[in-house]
Amino acid sequence: MYQKAFGIIETLAPLHVGASAGEETGNLNLIFRDQFTQTGIIPGSSIRGRFRADMRGSENLDEQHWYGHEAVAGQTDGGTTEAKVKFEYASLVWFPVFCPGQPVVWVSCPRLLKRYKAIANIDAKLPKKYTAAKSLQARDVKIEGENRKVLFFNLGFLALEQTDPLIKDWIPEGSDLDESQLVVVADNDIALLHDQGLYRQSRVKLEDKQKKVDTERGAFFNTEALPEGSILVFPVALKERGWEPFGAGKREQELYFGGLESIGFGRCRVTLGGEAMNAKTAA
Repeated sequence: MYQKAFGIIETLAPLHVGASAGEETGNLNLIFRDQFTQTGIIPGSSIRGRFRADMRGSENLDEQHWYGHEAVAGQTDGGTTEAKVKFEYASLVWFPVFCPGQPVVWVSCPRLLKRYKAIANIDAKLPKKYTAAKSLQARDVKIEGENRKVLFFNLGFLALEQTDPLIKDWIPEGSDLDESQLVVVADNDIALLHDQGLYRQSRVKLEDKQKKVDTERGAFFNTEALPEGSILVFPVALKERGWEPFGAGKREQELYFGGLESIGFGRCRVTLGGEAMNAKTAA
C-alpha cells in the first residue's frame, strides 16, 4: 500500500521544461503542456531526475534505495530494482498574469484546482468560475444594472460574477500569495491567459570565436517559460516511510529544474507535505 505525499513548486526564476530545439515549429522552444487546459507542466520524469541527482551527492542518503538500481552487467535480469518513490507530473495551481494599469493577478481554473484539491486533500468547496476575493483591486463597472468587478488584460476584459471569502483556503502552504490577488476563471479561458503570461526570450547563436551571429547554423530561436511566481503541485507515492530527500526534518529546499540553469532559468522552491511526510519514519 502506498503512502501519499505531495510537493509544492514555486518558481523563483523563469522555468523552461520542454523542447530544447523546435525547428518544426519555427525555432520556438516550447514548454510541456497539459493536454486539456494547455497550461504548463513539469513531467514526473523531470522531477524524479532532479531529486535523484541531488540525492546522489549525499553521503547519508541512498539514492539507489529510493529511486531504483540501474542495470548491472552480467546479471540476467539486469539487476534493476523498483523505485520506492513514485512521482507524477506537476500542474499549475496559480499563474501570474499582468493587467495593464492594475496589480498583477494570479489566475487558476476549476479543473486545475480540482487536481490540487485531490492531491493536497484540501477540505474546502471548489471555487466557481469568475470568482475572486472581495478585496481584489479591480475596476467597478456597471453591467446590466449591476456593479461588477472587471479586470483588464492585454487581450480584453474579464467581468467577475461573484466573490468568495474562502478563496484564501486555496493558497498552498509556504506560499506568500495574497488572497486579494487570486482570480478563478473558466476552464476554457485559462489557456489564453496562460499564453499571455508566459515568459519569452529571443536568443541567437554566436560564432565560436567572435561576438557575431552565426548565420550558417540557424542563428535565431525563441524560448518560452513559466514566469517567476508560478505555483505548481505534484503528487508523490511512497512504498516505504522515511523518505527525506532534503535531510532529516527538512521539508523545503531550492532546486533547479529544466536544462537552462546556466542562463538563469529553473530556480524553484520546493516544499514537501502530506501525511506520509509528517509521520515518523517506520522501523
